[in-house]
Amino acid sequence: MELPLFTCGYKGETNTYMEADVNLATFIPISIPLDLSQYLQILFDRKPTLLWKFDLLKWRNYQYLLTLYFAIEEINKDSNLLPNITLGFHIYNAFNSNKITLEGLLMWLSGRSDYIPNYKCNTQHKALGIISGNKPEFSASIATLSELYNVPQVTYGPFDSMLSDKDTFPSLYQMSTEDRGLAQGLISLLLHFGWRWVGIIVSDDQRGREFLSDLKVKMVKEDICVAFTVKLPDNLNENVNYDYGLQNLKQHARVNVNVFYGDIDDLLFFCVDIRIFVTRKKVWILAKPHSTYLESIINGKHIMINLFSGSFSFLKKRTIPGFKHFLEVLTPSHFPGDVYFSKFWIDSFNCSPNSRCGNYKPCPVNISLKTKDKINEVMTISEPSYSIWSAVYAVAHALHKMLLSKTETGSKEDRNTDWLLSWQLHPFLRNIKFINTAEDEISFGENKNIMETYDIQNFITYSFRNALLLKVGEFVFKSAQDQGFFINEVLIQWPNNFKQTPQSVCTQSCGPGFWKVLQKERPVCCFSCVFCPEQHISNQTDQQGCIRCLSQEYPNPERNQCLPKAVTFLSFEDPLGMALACTAVCFSVSTTAVWGIFLKHQESAIIKANNWTLSYILLISILLCFLCSFLFIGRPNTTSCILQQITFALVFTLAISTVLAKTITVILAFRVMKPGRTMRRLFVSGVYNAVIPICVVIQLIISGVWLETSPPYIDTDEYSEHAHIIILCNKGSIIAFYCVLAYLGTLALGSFTVAFLVRNLPDTFNEAKFLTFSMLVFCSVWVTFIPVYQSTKGKAMVAVEVFSILASSAGLLGCIFFPKCYIILLRPDKNSLICIKKIANKK
Repeated sequence: MELPLFTCGYKGETNTYMEADVNLATFIPISIPLDLSQYLQILFDRKPTLLWKFDLLKWRNYQYLLTLYFAIEEINKDSNLLPNITLGFHIYNAFNSNKITLEGLLMWLSGRSDYIPNYKCNTQHKALGIISGNKPEFSASIATLSELYNVPQVTYGPFDSMLSDKDTFPSLYQMSTEDRGLAQGLISLLLHFGWRWVGIIVSDDQRGREFLSDLKVKMVKEDICVAFTVKLPDNLNENVNYDYGLQNLKQHARVNVNVFYGDIDDLLFFCVDIRIFVTRKKVWILAKPHSTYLESIINGKHIMINLFSGSFSFLKKRTIPGFKHFLEVLTPSHFPGDVYFSKFWIDSFNCSPNSRCGNYKPCPVNISLKTKDKINEVMTISEPSYSIWSAVYAVAHALHKMLLSKTETGSKEDRNTDWLLSWQLHPFLRNIKFINTAEDEISFGENKNIMETYDIQNFITYSFRNALLLKVGEFVFKSAQDQGFFINEVLIQWPNNFKQTPQSVCTQSCGPGFWKVLQKERPVCCFSCVFCPEQHISNQTDQQGCIRCLSQEYPNPERNQCLPKAVTFLSFEDPLGMALACTAVCFSVSTTAVWGIFLKHQESAIIKANNWTLSYILLISILLCFLCSFLFIGRPNTTSCILQQITFALVFTLAISTVLAKTITVILAFRVMKPGRTMRRLFVSGVYNAVIPICVVIQLIISGVWLETSPPYIDTDEYSEHAHIIILCNKGSIIAFYCVLAYLGTLALGSFTVAFLVRNLPDTFNEAKFLTFSMLVFCSVWVTFIPVYQSTKGKAMVAVEVFSILASSAGLLGCIFFPKCYIILLRPDKNSLICIKKIANKK
């Protein structure tokens, strides 16, 4: 039983037709049977006026019928396609109710409304094929019966892999192509805006499950995560609680983007619970390219406009040349025999297309669809309408080839259309291939590689109760390797609770300088951001790991860029180098001044008593020690690297051996005063002077072996300082270096021991105490030097060595010579032979 919404012109017919030589049985969902309301009442707490208004009589689907009219008229006017044959149709309502799915098919097979299975009451109407399939489930259901008669069925609904099974459906042909690029287009949109934490709502049918599986595979490859998944039941006659999606929407506060894959009916039933509209607004992506009429459905309804404002939809770009003009010039008198056509004008314009309707005023003569732009559900070309147009042309081309084949056989019978059998169309329909007027290739081949173009549309709100779909981008898909994505962000209107592009992430992105650390048992989109370690950077967002800088580079403080290291060394311009150089100069001047004092007062008793020759040698060696520190300051080269260590070794050996000689001199000088010829001969012969060359020669031999085996060379230190490459001298053989130090330490320890043993000799001109203290300072400096040197790097190593040279040399100068200068300059009364004799007599 039909809903008696319109009594005028309604006689209980559920179908309409256009008689011709050859007819097509066409199934289009236009009206809903009355008993469906029993199931709808289960879903609502109150009367669902919103749904009744738009779904009880689906005028948006009436475009399918108008497309059929348009295609048939075009084909019948084309003298080249089907000459001398007219093509017509019988329209049957495609009921969604499982109880009466086959009603229309049985009516078509029987030829009357009171259908009788396996009996054809009306044989004069030749039915060559079936055009159906707004839903794959409907096509599959009627195929169970039509396959018995081997009748070709061409579907205009969305592609379904279930219907591609030729073993189950050998007579079924799908006009729509598989949406191979839809999931990839969604991924491109999500990646463009950085949306990696999304919710998915899909219809729980074969197409929904395939779409969900394909989308999830692609999302995993791009590290996009599914926060939650809601599956909409595909059977409306079940007692379903539509709160199941609301809980997910409320719980996942960070999910600002939801992907919806379903028909308009699925969307309406999902949104019918009024409580869903009070949740925080999200960005909806309506993924199914068949959501053409959402604009006309939501207009005038503030609640739905408020929900979908700022959202996106994917729509396949389709054109039917001439169809828009066909719609614009339609008048109420065009199809007087079409019962639905009369109802359409009454409902849309509140006027009657004929005089039989006394309750409505007659429609004006000049009225047309062009005068009412708000009928978007009819004027907007949809994907199913394009498929119906293409399907009719595919059947017409196949029939044309079949008639040509029969004409070539020359059989008189075959020229009569009464002998055309539907099963004869299969081989021609199966191999059909042509280019339509929209310049698209039409065929039913399994390996079709058709370019898919999707318009990305944005819901723009321009008034309190009105919105429109505005194209803001496009996605073109030819293959996985050949695709293009474009979007104009300037045109996009976001939901009004977002001041800028919304973010939809589980964790905020890790900026440059950080790297992602995945959290155990959580999606890859939920991670921690960790600052890159030393010598590592990350220069991209959400980098999986940090990159180590080259040895010649160092990371900036933000750890997002490697900078070239500056070349450096202990230079004279460096504050530390400058301080050491100035110290060396001061000590060198001091040594020279002491030397000058000694030269000026060389006849004084204190200088003569302490062997002025050894004193001069010691002063010269100390001066050379101070000056050799300059070899360590400045840019190193091969010569300076060799001279540094060799000069240091020799001049310090000279200084320490001179101190040892002076210590021996002190011992011999005091032993001469006691009886004994041996000491006197040693003192007179000057044997103590031989200590100096012997010690220097030994050090020279050690240095020679060092230079021969592993000499010092120029080296770079890239790790000691963060932003610098230090040029320094590598000592070559570290063993040789410590052998030199050990030899110097042995000499110093020997001098210290000897001087310590004679420290109690008469004090006046006895250097033993000063020599003991100088050697104590010298040994202390170089014993301290070894651990400090080992623990420092870079320029600090050079500075430590220079400091040790200056400190030990200053110790020799200060402890040995400054007391004598004090007596010479400030206590001249003690600098005489009389004073010496008085002291000796006391002893």
